[in-house]
Amino acid sequence: MRLRLAGCERQERCGRGSAGRGVSRGVSVAEALLAQVGLAVVARAVALVTPLPVLARGLPFCASHEVPHTYCQHMAVVKLACADVTLNSHYGLGVALYVGVSDILLIAASYGLILRAVLRLPSREARLKAFHTCGSHLCVILIAFVPGLFSILTHRFGHRVAPQVRILLANLYLLVPPTLNPIVYGVRTKEIRGRVWRMFRRRKGLP
Repeated sequence: MRLRLAGCERQERCGRGSAGRGVSRGVSVAEALLAQVGLAVVARAVALVTPLPVLARGLPFCASHEVPHTYCQHMAVVKLACADVTLNSHYGLGVALYVGVSDILLIAASYGLILRAVLRLPSREARLKAFHTCGSHLCVILIAFVPGLFSILTHRFGHRVAPQVRILLANLYLLVPPTLNPIVYGVRTKEIRGRVWRMFRRRKGLP
């Protein structure tokens, strides 16, 4: 599939505002603090992503205006430019590393607080249920981070990697996390798993 640069510019401005997404949970957070955290996440995403289309817009595209990709991935767009794209590449890599490292640190800090609160629970069953829920969250985080990391690294360092492989990794980054999230939570949540099992049993006519 090939995309036009004009459409990519609109996508880069609007479609990537979620680049600063981080997963963090608090045990007991006031609504005002939650609103401040939400605003900080949005502000970080806007501040980090806005320069990407600005830098891409300043490049001369004197050859093909069709992006050999299924969506407007930033590096796939700037590689069409007939100019030095070192600044674009370094900035994009810096943003990816900053977002990844900062999100990991925030997640680790939040889970440290959760772990401290869980260990104070008096009931062993409650502690096991909390650990089970945290395990689901960690699975979802890994599903989101791993394909994204491989996609970013192959675009910048995987010069010998076939374009079809880079496109496949980028598509997995977009499609796999939202597809597997409900499956992960469903498999690891006892109530959901029980309801699904009972539904299949009724369809097969089992007691």
